[in-house]
Amino acid sequence: MESPADIDTALVARVQRGDTKAFEMLVIKYQRRIERLIGRMVRDVDQVQDIAQETFIRAYRALPGFRGESAFYTWLYRIAVNTAKRALGDLQRDPLVIEASRASADEDDETYRPDLEPSDGATPESELASKEVAAAVNAAIEALSEDLRQAITLREIEGLSYEEIADIMACPIGTVRSRIFRAREAIALRLRPLLATRSGERW
Repeated sequence: MESPADIDTALVARVQRGDTKAFEMLVIKYQRRIERLIGRMVRDVDQVQDIAQETFIRAYRALPGFRGESAFYTWLYRIAVNTAKRALGDLQRDPLVIEASRASADEDDETYRPDLEPSDGATPESELASKEVAAAVNAAIEALSEDLRQAITLREIEGLSYEEIADIMACPIGTVRSRIFRAREAIALRLRPLLATRSGERW
């Protein structure tokens, strides 16, 4: 049975031979993950799909030069990160964007969906507390510097290895470990007061 990486390699080879259907399959496979990554970086839901589309356009144009030196999705993530960074620079120069759609982005955040979790007899109070913690985590991630937010997102949200993150962020693994450690420390610092007020509850 072929591994996901083997399947990607076969699809990439087909694209390089001119098979556009194979590229459509890669888009279908990775579109949600790319949009989730971009959404974590940009936080403007109105821009996410446009940036994702631009990512795939850039990837399609660059695929003839892809040599398989890294996994396809690592390569694709790097393009997504660079495209999002460029867009983020444009957004930050426009004071009217971002804020209006931030609340809806948090509500649709797939990384925390309490309604999909088993209730296990949860009380309204405990569910409210869990939502407060999730909101605090999101706020803490949002407050991180771009490099820290990107590293913690790739690790904790996307589940990538340190090696893959180092490849995407074009930095040594030691730097990745340091950024993830600092991000976790910053998040913990933001959560500590909230958790301290409910020290008798199980999280």
